[in-house]
Amino acid sequence: MRVYIDGIEFKVPRNVTVAKALELIGISFNPVGSGGVSLACRTGGCWACAVVIDSTLERSCITPVRDGMRVGLDVEGFKPLRIVHGPEPHLVGGKGTPWWEVNYLEYVETAVWVAGCNLRCPQCQNYHVTYDNVSTPMTPEEVGRLVIHYHRRYRTKGIAISGGEPTINRRWLVEFFRYVSSRVESRVRKHLDSNGTVLTRDYIDELVDVGCNNIGVEPKCVRVETYMRVTGIDDRELAMKYLQTAWEAVKYIYDNYRDRVYLGVGLIYNKDLITLDEVAEAGDKIYSIDPTIQVTVLDYFPTFRRRWLRRPTVNEMLEVKKVLEDRGLKTVIVQTEVGHIGPRDRRLT
Repeated sequence: MRVYIDGIEFKVPRNVTVAKALELIGISFNPVGSGGVSLACRTGGCWACAVVIDSTLERSCITPVRDGMRVGLDVEGFKPLRIVHGPEPHLVGGKGTPWWEVNYLEYVETAVWVAGCNLRCPQCQNYHVTYDNVSTPMTPEEVGRLVIHYHRRYRTKGIAISGGEPTINRRWLVEFFRYVSSRVESRVRKHLDSNGTVLTRDYIDELVDVGCNNIGVEPKCVRVETYMRVTGIDDRELAMKYLQTAWEAVKYIYDNYRDRVYLGVGLIYNKDLITLDEVAEAGDKIYSIDPTIQVTVLDYFPTFRRRWLRRPTVNEMLEVKKVLEDRGLKTVIVQTEVGHIGPRDRRLT
């Protein structure tokens, strides 16, 4: 069938998506997280692949071609969109939420969760958000107004965005932080919770410039084989790139912005996915940067496509905590089925 790309006629197969048609024509998408049109989540939640279809912004990854369809690749005149859940006040926060602010009694952050992710974790802890491609998308300003309203209503110390993976739609995320930062006090934490896979140096610089002052990065582990098992990424080269980028982001944020950005690092534990020896390796890696960096270890539980997992016991998570503290780390928090346990075994409940 005939489609028109920026006014030029092409013939493409029936029963393919617009994204596939563009690839067949020879048009390349931008790298994930670059800020241009990219095939980031490929499930329709993040809207990073949006192009102008018959004068309307629409997702190329899930929209089928139609005969006579007109597609424009310049989206600068359109507000970026994204599917968002929330906002709602949150008692716990994320990997980068300062541990001493959490008491399970007061709301610590007002949070939103965005759909779409570039990973395919079989035990995705938030899959009902990650794979939502049917909810109405929103602009950064629309979400910003809502999150600020709830932040003021519940008097939270922070505003947070998690997912899914927020960073894969760069234009949307930067505009969100710019809008929020221009309308709340500088002391308010503007918290990004990320897997770190596309947090390049220039991206981090841009986020800090628009007011993001609290970043949680979750490399999850240190060995690429484990990372592939945990994330569902079967391309070893891509998995290695993602893992390396996440750890480099931790180091770059600490080296360049530790006076402006509160940094947290996220690891994971479940004995069926990672060993205590590898947890210790991760501890050594963090210690080499700064032993006082906040580290949060999530106890991966049975959900999504790994319902056969057994959730780690409280004692198992306390053992994980001891392993990391024995490597010299000073600020370790472990998530358990009875709540979070922080430094000096303080139970944050």
